[in-house]
Amino acid sequence: MLTDEEIRFIKYWEANRLRRKRGFRQWAVGLPLAVVLVVAIIINFFSGWYKRADMELRSQAQTSQGGLIPVVIIAALLIVVFITIFSIRHKWDMYEQRYRELLAKKE
Repeated sequence: MLTDEEIRFIKYWEANRLRRKRGFRQWAVGLPLAVVLVVAIIINFFSGWYKRADMELRSQAQTSQGGLIPVVIIAALLIVVFITIFSIRHKWDMYEQRYRELLAKKE
């Protein structure tokens, strides 16, 4: 026997299942978390709290003529994209699993 909430979820997921798998709106799910994580990493990276790593960074930055900044920016963008896509797929999979469990329970 299904509760009213479970029946509403089944109807909702049947109607929105494919739409929620694709689309730009779903990027808003994981984007804030990813941006906060990247900002924290960049602040930690440039804060200089670990003196030895900071000395190594500055010595390599002088020899590579500033090639480190583009690498950090590319890595930050890759982290944002990965976390966002992972959270989208994870949330969709969780809803799909719940949907299939409720259908099995219904029968």
